[in-house]
Amino acid sequence: MKKAAPYQIKSVSELHRLFGLKKPDHPLISLIDFELLKFGDSEIWKSFYYDFYCVACKKGSSGKLKYGQRDYDFDEGMMSFTKPGQLFSVTNVTDDPVSGFMLIFKPELIRNYGLGKVIGNYNFFSYSTAEALHLSEKEDEVITSLFRQMQHEIKNNIDQFSQDVVVSHIELLLNYANRFHHRQFLTRSAENNDLLTKIEQLLKDYLTNKASNCGLPTVQQLSDELNMTPGYLSDMLRKLTGQNAQAYIQGFVIDKAKVLLSTTNLSIKEIAYDLGFGHPQSFSTMFKNKTNTTALQYRASFN
Repeated sequence: MKKAAPYQIKSVSELHRLFGLKKPDHPLISLIDFELLKFGDSEIWKSFYYDFYCVACKKGSSGKLKYGQRDYDFDEGMMSFTKPGQLFSVTNVTDDPVSGFMLIFKPELIRNYGLGKVIGNYNFFSYSTAEALHLSEKEDEVITSLFRQMQHEIKNNIDQFSQDVVVSHIELLLNYANRFHHRQFLTRSAENNDLLTKIEQLLKDYLTNKASNCGLPTVQQLSDELNMTPGYLSDMLRKLTGQNAQAYIQGFVIDKAKVLLSTTNLSIKEIAYDLGFGHPQSFSTMFKNKTNTTALQYRASFN
């Protein structure tokens, strides 16, 4: 039997209807109180996606969310960010108390503003729910205050200035989220350093056992092994090492090449293939770009 296609929620009004809410005050944006949501028994929630951005700040537990290929229990006090087209599934819905807000807005709302051009730079829209932002009490107060200001603007001030003000509020909200994500990376430094050790071991094992047959390690492969999104992995590595994931992997490969060049008699071609390069010239180019010297010159310096 053919599996049903995911349900597409195309508009803010449609989402309100599916949640059992009254019509939205604005066709392109809505701030929804989690306490008012009603999932019902609709088959829609088993697999759906929507055509808007969502910034959610939630406390309490009301079910299980599937995001991508993984299941997550709704967590206490998490803030998450999703973009249009991402696939979800909600099951095992309960009546347990939930609080917080869900801000949804269509891309059309910000298209003619500076935010529309740079929203892709906010990497946390590509994180998974498991990588959600966990707010401190003071941070939660800041976010809640911004939500309430936005809610007041949407409900009470629809005029020629309202869209400018609302978009400014969204941009301010995202900039605070950037700050709080940075704080979270720092406060989890011990945990992240353990993760860095795991990353190093994964890359070492890959280069030793798989690279010659499977090619160079990729950001996607590494993030899959670590059960996190490529964006989160890159941001975490950037905070810990100053390099994004791609640069970090390339640096690790070149460090391995230096060891082989200085401790073995393998040819440049053999080293290139052992490390997963399809062509020796690609290896030579990367080595020169990363070290400002050729592989042969590097080897010669040890003789």
